[in-house]
Amino acid sequence: MPGTTAPPTTRWLDDWRPEDPAFWSATGARIARRNLAASIFSEHLGFSVWSLWSVLVLFMVPANGFGFDAAQKFLLVSLVTLVGSVLRVPYTLAVPRFGGRNWTIATTFALLVPTLLGAWLITRPGAPFGLFLVVAAVAGIGGGNFSSSMTNINLFYPERRKGWALGLNAGGGNLGVATIQLIGLAVIGFAGVAHGSYLPLVYVLFILAAGYCATRYMNNISGVRFDARAQFGVLRDRNSWIMSVLYIGTFGSFIGYGFAFGLVLQNQFGQTPLQAAALTFLGPLLGSLARPLGGKLSDALGGGRVTLWTFLAMIAGTAVILAAAAQASLPLFVAGFVAVFVLTGIGNGSTYKMIPSIFAAQAEDRIAAGTPREEAAAWARRQSGSLIGLCGAFGAFGGVLINLAFRQSYASAASASPAFVGFLIFYLFCAGLTYVAYLRRPVASGGAVPAPQRAEVAE
Repeated sequence: MPGTTAPPTTRWLDDWRPEDPAFWSATGARIARRNLAASIFSEHLGFSVWSLWSVLVLFMVPANGFGFDAAQKFLLVSLVTLVGSVLRVPYTLAVPRFGGRNWTIATTFALLVPTLLGAWLITRPGAPFGLFLVVAAVAGIGGGNFSSSMTNINLFYPERRKGWALGLNAGGGNLGVATIQLIGLAVIGFAGVAHGSYLPLVYVLFILAAGYCATRYMNNISGVRFDARAQFGVLRDRNSWIMSVLYIGTFGSFIGYGFAFGLVLQNQFGQTPLQAAALTFLGPLLGSLARPLGGKLSDALGGGRVTLWTFLAMIAGTAVILAAAAQASLPLFVAGFVAVFVLTGIGNGSTYKMIPSIFAAQAEDRIAAGTPREEAAAWARRQSGSLIGLCGAFGAFGGVLINLAFRQSYASAASASPAFVGFLIFYLFCAGLTYVAYLRRPVASGGAVPAPQRAEVAE
């Protein structure tokens, strides 16, 4: 698993200086890679469990005794997304409070609860819909893993490597959406649509293995302050709100579409569970693989530039989806949807690269004003770690809005097209916001570029 090097004798790292080239080369890189690998494994399973009910709803068909309509199913996956988004806030705060390793161990083993509950309930089609909502909500704990994992890994890597490291961590986690959909396809193809319980049961051994790897290979970093007021204090910076909106557009789209894709195919084109499952994994798979690419491109070109072009391309992709829906063309619809998935992955990587860049630029301003460099660097790490977690919560809430939009769209127009029109307008807004906030050079300040823009221009 995460490397062949024996684990360290202590689980707490008292001396951690990733920005020191000598320390990083001699010790830091090896330890960081080991923690990253174990983190990806755990976060991957968190995403899979979070996405569990987006696949189980494909098994909830009349032939199995289920009588739930499309609106109820969209409500169910919306609730799962909502719980995951809300939990990202306390999960972010838990890393400095309990230690990244300790929290990863606890949250990984906790995934056994929604997994076993899902396996039990999917075999009881006569159970009240309210019970399905409760059990599905418990699966939302998997969504919280992302924020704590990203906050933790952000502490391990130097600024120059954060884009790639955070992209790998997030992309490996995002792949959990595609993985559970592929396993769902295998279950339907080999066992039949009547055996939905097989899907969650497959994950039990993987969860136990991930918990073991976190226990053996991960570390806590000492000296990371737990200060809830400071964690939320980052929201006083206008960049926090701008980045949250942008992340709603990228990650909110990724997770929202990931939860809804199968249901949209069933309701828009009359696909069977097997036909829908054969297509739903494509978007999340390619979108997840594209996330590290977004981080890598941003390391080279600047996160603001990559984010702007991503939103412009998402506008074009959404227009293709609308045209395909009007023509009732399934191939064009799937092609457009998958293209938008890939773009959300790139945008996920680019927006997360922007966060540490923004605070690194502000740290330089503090250094110029007399703050010691080490103190300013520590402040930037705390600020970016806080926003990475909180931004993840806001972004996941975008997935809730997407599924609620689909629910209302089908209830009022029996089509997904009105929802896609709304998404297109929002992407236009995000593109304009990115340009104005991070790429347009101000003319009223004597040519000076504000700190967040300097970070992007300099990259």
